[in-house]
Amino acid sequence: MNMEKKPAIQDYTREELAQLIKPAFRAKQIYSWLYHKYVTSFDEMKNLPHSLREELKEKYRIEILKMIKKEKSRDGSIKYLFELEDGNTVETVLLLMKKKEFNEDGSVKHQERYTVCISCQVGCKVGCSFCLTAKSGFIANLTAGEIVEQIRYIKRDNNIDANRRVNIVYMGMGEPLDNLNAVSKSSRIFADPDGMAIAPHRQTISTSGLSTKIVKLGKMNLGVNLAISLHAVDDELRERLMPINKAYNIKSIIDAVKEFPVNNRKRVMFEYLVIKDVNDDIASAKKLLSLLNGIKSKVNLIYFNPHGGTEYKRPNEKDMLAFQEYLTKHGLHCTIRESKGLDISAACGQLRDNELEDNRCL
Repeated sequence: MNMEKKPAIQDYTREELAQLIKPAFRAKQIYSWLYHKYVTSFDEMKNLPHSLREELKEKYRIEILKMIKKEKSRDGSIKYLFELEDGNTVETVLLLMKKKEFNEDGSVKHQERYTVCISCQVGCKVGCSFCLTAKSGFIANLTAGEIVEQIRYIKRDNNIDANRRVNIVYMGMGEPLDNLNAVSKSSRIFADPDGMAIAPHRQTISTSGLSTKIVKLGKMNLGVNLAISLHAVDDELRERLMPINKAYNIKSIIDAVKEFPVNNRKRVMFEYLVIKDVNDDIASAKKLLSLLNGIKSKVNLIYFNPHGGTEYKRPNEKDMLAFQEYLTKHGLHCTIRESKGLDISAACGQLRDNELEDNRCL
């Protein structure tokens, strides 16, 4: 983000490194050190000639994020607060989706399954009324390297082997399609078979509905999953919750989704944040069913996580289940996302906001 500094090595695809570093096969070795062994210095790249290591130190840098706070939940989720080189901060969350299972003889039956929720911006331009990240407005885009480093750091910090795949969701701070160049590049870096080898079908890009950019993303043919943060079933409510709806209304989003290339085995995910007495009634469920008619979709119902200063409330479990049951009975694939990290700063942007508030009080 600071153009006066040396570029970060994580900003480059393997093909780009092969053009910059000779002989070209060294790029594959560097990728192995970065994404298989998670090194933090070029001196650790022992199979590179000393002269090349010195050249790399002179031209590039590796350590671009500093972890300044970490909160671990009883459910195994871990929320990280990273400081960028310009002093701004972003959040990343490691979600333990499934615990390790053992056979009767003590051998491992299934390893842990993880999803990592990554940020792509400092702050956000979208300004959703329910979102804590929106309080600070938009500050800056992250580079591809800063996005990539979030995963690299977390895999190293939790001793997650290189051959262990994780799922990635671009669902942290920021609007991914508002930083499409860096997001798409980071997706390609994640997917490189000589790097982290996180296949596109393990990556989900979540957007608040920038319809023209949904179409642009589709034409890139990255092979990633698409998630739409819908949250309302009519323009009046959605404009109240998400002012961006004035520029990208629900019809434009639905039209763009219909153009998006979807693998035969995949569905477009629609995220629906359920807020008590706002959008949790059966009438809304009926409208949602009609809206998604003809789209190969899945609805993910999300409990609103309350945070200080918000007028919105967490819905009742009874209403959530009734909402889900109505959609399921009428043939729409629907799940309720299990809330994680409720004993820590669970809401998106909450750990960052708490840290900023602490600093303001010093």
